Amino acid sequence: MKRIAVSIGDLNGIGIELALRHHREACTICQPLYLIDEQMLKQAATLLNAEIPSDFEILAPEAESFTIRPGRVDAAAGAYSFASFRTAVELAAQRECAALCTLPIHKQAWELADLPYKGHTDALRDFFGAEAIMMLGCPRMYVALYTEHIPLRRVPEAIEAEKLTRFLLDFRRESRIREPIAVLGLNPHAGDGGVLGDEEHIIRRAIEEANTRLLQDPASQIRKRLFEGPLVPDVAFAPRSRRRYRHYVAMYHDQGLIPLKALYFDESINVSLNLPILRTSVDHGTAFDIAYKNADPKALSYLNALRYAAEYGR
Repeated sequence: MKRIAVSIGDLNGIGIELALRHHREACTICQPLYLIDEQMLKQAATLLNAEIPSDFEILAPEAESFTIRPGRVDAAAGAYSFASFRTAVELAAQRECAALCTLPIHKQAWELADLPYKGHTDALRDFFGAEAIMMLGCPRMYVALYTEHIPLRRVPEAIEAEKLTRFLLDFRRESRIREPIAVLGLNPHAGDGGVLGDEEHIIRRAIEEANTRLLQDPASQIRKRLFEGPLVPDVAFAPRSRRRYRHYVAMYHDQGLIPLKALYFDESINVSLNLPILRTSVDHGTAFDIAYKNADPKALSYLNALRYAAEYGR
């Protein structure tokens, strides 16, 4: 059974409750190693009135302990969650763990802790000097985001043919897809032939080039066109389309994530591809509104993230 490093996330949120209450289920999937020290673990367990399982394996990150303040944005919690994450990354990079699974952090807490990153994916790009690809979803539907956390007004200028071509090929390789991949257009009606925007011309060129390179690469063992589009975004996720496609490439954040979360919010996960290591994550935030209130948050996303890490981790 593969060992998976679990960074504990923001301890003012629900991450530690997910880890404690669903440890038994996690152990049927992998061998989890939680990046938290004994003092912070006991403090969280006391607040949750939860027992610490005897086989709850921990490794302390190099971070200062602090007083947990449920539901509060706090610099100390931000610093601790980053230290936990950084240690998990190092374990995966050193092949001491097959992959890492991240519990949710709070971006503002990282900012208050004077960290130079907006989140996990941003940090991973810097750690490895690689263009991490953000893919979210579940076995019934995965969405890769060509652009992520940038203002909407900057999306059109970011659509470049060669850059998108590389993105498509990297996404196909890293996700090991051998079935059709739907590439969405940017504009309403996919531009309507240029009447509503001309970015689709660039997207179409990237699709054609990516298909050509894939077919010409003997190592790919691909004998058919995989990338299709640009699809009209407002019908690409209709039931008929979803019967044909399980993998989508969205041009911007909400274009892909609104339909994904409307359909599969509880079970979807976040995966960082195109890196020397595999990182998976829950696809939800810290849920400060229910943290330490014995709400017993749903763990399907967390357990699915562990499953993906255990299946594809190196």
